[in-house]
Amino acid sequence: MSFAFLVTTLALVWAAVTGGFTLLNLLLGAFIGGVAVLFIRDRVDRPHMMRRFARVVSLAALFFYELGLSALRVAILVLSPRMEKRLAPGIIAYPLTVKTDAQITLLANLITLTPGTLSVDVSDDRTTLYIHVLEMHDRADVIASIRNGFEAKIIEVFE
Repeated sequence: MSFAFLVTTLALVWAAVTGGFTLLNLLLGAFIGGVAVLFIRDRVDRPHMMRRFARVVSLAALFFYELGLSALRVAILVLSPRMEKRLAPGIIAYPLTVKTDAQITLLANLITLTPGTLSVDVSDDRTTLYIHVLEMHDRADVIASIRNGFEAKIIEVFE
């Protein structure tokens, strides 16, 4: 990502947040953005940053898709007349392939923010994440959906 593109983007964000698109406000936003970019220039001025940004957007899109889908599933489950017959809660031990604390935290938070699932605990050796699932009919399906969804995208983002 180029320095000028990032400063321009930050100036526009500044103007949008402050609510004034005057020349003076844009210049102030560009100055503040320029100072901010100087602090992080060694992390931003790499050629793979645009690819990483696209991967982050892809992870966010997957999260919002899963959020909507699971919210719909939970609403259908709660509104069904025989909820107690369809309800199949359980706790699974999910074997982690992500390794760093940031990756594990991001995965646990994405799982917790999705309706119908809740991250309960991480094992001391950081190889297992315990997850409470509201509707679990097949343990292997739940593990596969997390591994092929959130975890795969997180690994792409942190490459």
